Amino acid sequence: MVSHGRLVTGPTFEEMLHPDKIDPRVRKQAVEMSMRDPLDPINLYNITWRSPQGKVYAYVVPQALTNVEAPIVVLYSKDFPTGSHKVGAAYSVLIDKELFGEVDPSVHTLVWPSTGNYGIGGAWVGCRMGFDSLVILPAEMSTERFDRIRSYGARIIATPGCESNVKEIYDKCKELKAADPEKVRILNQFEVFGNYRFHYFVTGNTIVELASELAAQGIGKGRVSAYCSAMGSAGTIAAGDRLKQVWPEHKIVGLEPTQCPTLYNNGYGGHDIQGIGDKHATWIHNVNNMDAIMCIDDVQCKKGLQLLTEEAGWRVLADAGVSQEQVQLMSQTFGISGVCNVLGAIKTAKFFGFGKDDLVVTILTDAIDRYGSVMAQLSTTYGKMGETEARVRLESIFHCQGLDWIMEGTRDARARWHNLKYYTWVEQQGKTIEELNAQRHPEFWLAEQGRIEGIDAKLRAVR
Repeated sequence: MVSHGRLVTGPTFEEMLHPDKIDPRVRKQAVEMSMRDPLDPINLYNITWRSPQGKVYAYVVPQALTNVEAPIVVLYSKDFPTGSHKVGAAYSVLIDKELFGEVDPSVHTLVWPSTGNYGIGGAWVGCRMGFDSLVILPAEMSTERFDRIRSYGARIIATPGCESNVKEIYDKCKELKAADPEKVRILNQFEVFGNYRFHYFVTGNTIVELASELAAQGIGKGRVSAYCSAMGSAGTIAAGDRLKQVWPEHKIVGLEPTQCPTLYNNGYGGHDIQGIGDKHATWIHNVNNMDAIMCIDDVQCKKGLQLLTEEAGWRVLADAGVSQEQVQLMSQTFGISGVCNVLGAIKTAKFFGFGKDDLVVTILTDAIDRYGSVMAQLSTTYGKMGETEARVRLESIFHCQGLDWIMEGTRDARARWHNLKYYTWVEQQGKTIEELNAQRHPEFWLAEQGRIEGIDAKLRAVR
């Protein structure tokens, strides 16, 4: 643990990107404690996309699964301290607020509004950094999410509804803040730019470096043609802003559930791709940088996950030419939203006509350890998956992913996506028209990106 007075701190943005720049003694201790005591605060220094050996947690999805020529590359999150990259967003939000005196562990209760992984990350980070932490998430999220939050030491309030019921979360936050404004601090992932900055800088630059590393292995030409990400808080998709700065022709593709296609056609509804599709345009989403929105069916995502994580599916994948090592790796690194992201990447490769030199990159935001109860319910609803059904799923869900539910990011579409923010953020959450209009301009986003250097400098000074 690195403590300065009452403050517990962790890595800078630069150290999360390049953990080899962490004090070797601290890094060594963090790596050792990741296995011995995952709840020790020193594990803050394990918030990175790179392994102790310096390798990016990433692999190329087998073509036998994707059935497209373009290599689809996934960064996977299971080896982050909480099993999800959202812990990086939670830490980046909190360290910013802590360094600049907006929160104090001896005074404030932190409230983490979430539909799952950010709340899990907030529970882990907040409690490790000495804060009383309260997570708000919908009651219909998986049992495993609730169990993990409690295991990290945080309290929970379950609000009505499912993944897309974020308005109810906001209402509960407002109620808590009004009841004790001096004590309660809301760390809203949908609004605070620490979330955006983590993915812009750490995830984005990791992908830039990964492209060069893959090219050295003969995979691609050292550039990324497209980046796909489902939008929950719209933190993860911020990596695309960095990629587009490096490669201006790069495509950023957002993904939504067909059951709740909010940006696609102002749609609404309940769905079960846990972690995405929250029925509004988030404040931190740079919609004017998005080149397309695509929608993915939630049942396909769950059935696709079952294909990747159960024995009948493993046998079918092996028969299709997937190695045992690859089958095992996919079974350990995919969650529901990860399947969604890969299906979106397949659609992206087909839609833009990408070939063997066009890397399409996406993220596996969590893994199967969060979804045992969901898979059990799926078997109850549809029957146990045998090999015949697994073959049908491989063909119909992955190989035959279609080009329906796609909208390109035209000037008019981007204007509609931006305008959608008004109803949540100005009418309900107290933002001003001037603040909303500022987001139309690149200077707004450059200013948020530019704060990273100052935050790192402040953290080094505290040390």
